[in-house]
Amino acid sequence: MKLTRYTDYALRVLIHLGAHEGEIASIGQIARLYGISQNHLMKVVQDLGRTGFVETVRGRNGGLRLGRPAAEINLGQLVRHTEGGFDLVDCDDCLIAPACSLPKLLAEATRAFLAVLDKYSLADLVARPADLRALFDSAPLPAGAALA
Repeated sequence: MKLTRYTDYALRVLIHLGAHEGEIASIGQIARLYGISQNHLMKVVQDLGRTGFVETVRGRNGGLRLGRPAAEINLGQLVRHTEGGFDLVDCDDCLIAPACSLPKLLAEATRAFLAVLDKYSLADLVARPADLRALFDSAPLPAGAALA
């Protein structure tokens, strides 16, 4: 199973915010740190804001921060939200579908995958915030870029 880039970006945003819990960060800052598209990240952040995972702060010194404590952000819930559907195979037009057990087995595997994620929160991912912040601080910036 491979998670989508959308989920990857959502996790990266939340990890950054979790490592800097209580602080305000900008989308541009996070995009530069990870070397990802600011436009794509903006869509992810808007969705995370609508669902309460992040809180957006307007104004001159605005940006975003966690919408609730890291311990209350369940990874299984997040992945279910960002991934949409988990049909790993499309059996609608398959000749052997009536006699095949593959969809049932894959559904069981997906449930097991999500059950593991359900055991963890964002707090588990950012258990060492000082180490994460040090890595963020040491990240090379693209030529001509400066952190906002």
